[in-house]
Amino acid sequence: WIQHRHNNSNICCVGFARNITMYKNLREYITALEQAGELVRITTPVDNQLEICELTDRESKRSGGGRALLFEQTGTPFPVLTNMMGSDRRMAMALGVESLDSLTSRIEELFAGLTSPKPNFIDKLRMLPLLGQMARWLPREIKGRGACQQVVLQGEAADLGQLPILKCWPQDGGRFITLPLVHTIDPETGLRNTGMYRMQIFSPQTTGMHWHLHKTGERHYRAYKRLGQHMPVTVCLGGDPVYTYAATAPMPDNVDEYLLAGFLRGRPVELVKCLTNDLRVPADCDFVIEGYVDPSEEKVIEGPFGDHTGFYSLEDRYPLFHVTAITHRQDAVYPATIVGVPPQEDAYIAKATEKIFLAPIRAAMLPEVRDLWMPTAGVAHNIAVVNIHTDYAGQALKVANSLWGAGQMMFNKFMVVTSTERSVRDPKLLADLLKRIHIPDALMFSRGPLDVLDHAAPEMGLGGKLLFDTTGVDLSAPLVSAQLPYPFDLNYGITDVDCSLFDAWRALVLFAQRGSTPDVFAFLKDNSVEGVKYVLLLDEEAKHLKAEELLWIASSDCDPSRDVTIQEGIALFDCRCKADGINGFARQWPNVVASSPETISQVDGRWEEYGLGSFIESPSLHYSRLQYGDGAAVTAQVSQAGEFHTSTEK
Repeated sequence: WIQHRHNNSNICCVGFARNITMYKNLREYITALEQAGELVRITTPVDNQLEICELTDRESKRSGGGRALLFEQTGTPFPVLTNMMGSDRRMAMALGVESLDSLTSRIEELFAGLTSPKPNFIDKLRMLPLLGQMARWLPREIKGRGACQQVVLQGEAADLGQLPILKCWPQDGGRFITLPLVHTIDPETGLRNTGMYRMQIFSPQTTGMHWHLHKTGERHYRAYKRLGQHMPVTVCLGGDPVYTYAATAPMPDNVDEYLLAGFLRGRPVELVKCLTNDLRVPADCDFVIEGYVDPSEEKVIEGPFGDHTGFYSLEDRYPLFHVTAITHRQDAVYPATIVGVPPQEDAYIAKATEKIFLAPIRAAMLPEVRDLWMPTAGVAHNIAVVNIHTDYAGQALKVANSLWGAGQMMFNKFMVVTSTERSVRDPKLLADLLKRIHIPDALMFSRGPLDVLDHAAPEMGLGGKLLFDTTGVDLSAPLVSAQLPYPFDLNYGITDVDCSLFDAWRALVLFAQRGSTPDVFAFLKDNSVEGVKYVLLLDEEAKHLKAEELLWIASSDCDPSRDVTIQEGIALFDCRCKADGINGFARQWPNVVASSPETISQVDGRWEEYGLGSFIESPSLHYSRLQYGDGAAVTAQVSQAGEFHTSTEK
């Protein structure tokens, strides 16, 4: 009777397990990708120093994210898999569902059951199967060794050089493990954390451990340092792709990522004990790298690294990880991801996170939130668009402050809050809203923590935030009259003007030489410009960028607390490179990520060997123009290569 009543209830727990594809290991997922036409095998030998990255960068920037790539000859016993979740379809396949929307429905059903107000006796009975289902999602330990321990390497044999670890970009500090599942435990509570922190290779048995100040791994490290104890750390690679996603997910502190993995897959994660420390890891992973961090050791210089922001993250000091054992499957595949100028694989992982964590945000924190969108151009944290139900004045401010204080949303810089029945993912709607707000009344400036990778912040990890409150906008209200002179009188340090965003956004894009001090407001006044709301000031080198690329570079290179000026209803955003102390910037400024001319030429010359189909020009030919300093010398070479391609049949 309970089961019958449950099957007819709104909770529908049995449905959680329906239509979920389960993978026993990474090889099964690769087979599924290949059968779906989502994977290409590259059988010709490739170099894991730059060549694999350049090929993956080209493929990932195809429309829709391209295909996953399996490099079978890497100069090691192990193939390399890249871009395995780099499309909407592959992201859904990795999580075992037909679409991410169906995953959202499952999570909303779950929270509807868990948060049902004042349940009566029948409602409590209906929840029994749900509670039983939840118990079955908990990770469980199994006896003996797992498939991840079929081959055991210890002592000098535990050599990281045997793995096809990539060097991705020419200015990287070395080779980096880019998809590691880093396992640590809190020494005071015993709770496990599985996070994704890149690892630079220093020697056959040592790596860096890139724990940012705000991350759980760093908090565990500080706890071991207080106790004066060695910190056990184990790193896994591969296995069921849901593990890789769970390690990236912004889980609440002290909540096991493998509980999320169990929910997403509909079965518990089976764990085995490591051989040289007391940590537990998934039995079906491809590689397990066991070891420790000694908190009494001095931190080591790590980086640079071509990061997901599209810029190199700079050198800094991080803990040193010592390897005590490497184990792996006999048929192990080495998974890697490439990050750099968006879009890349991480953009699709971020889209999944939006879908998965919207329901918890509504249930636990902000019930008024209808939708949360983080555009790809914002590299996950620079830009957020929030659609809410509004019931009272100031609600947009409340939502912004709440989100800026919630987990990884604290890294957000620019937030648009609106209230509409339409989709906020529609750029036309956003444009209609933003060009009608009243400046400065609809803007709110704040200050707080930012991602350590935010290079524009005045201090590392601390800078400005800006809210655009569009909740009171009347879309039927007429716009103020607009007037642009043609041609412009170029003076006051302005070298060029882009009007392509003016009609849609009432935004004017101005260009100036690096290091100059243009008087933008005098330029606008003397040219009798009317109706402009926003002015983006960029370097001349950015003139070739498209609208979404302008949004990427503008949100990356601008700090709201320092680079936004409001005058006479116009918001000016200084989005220029501030290297070498330009405009009084005191911190080091990173370069844009781009491939080397030699690597581009190598891949061009071998293109037919790879079997990837029609030729794809290197994206670096486009983005290297934004580089400065030593990168500018590279730019000249790359530009020549670009001119060569333009003049050939390719």
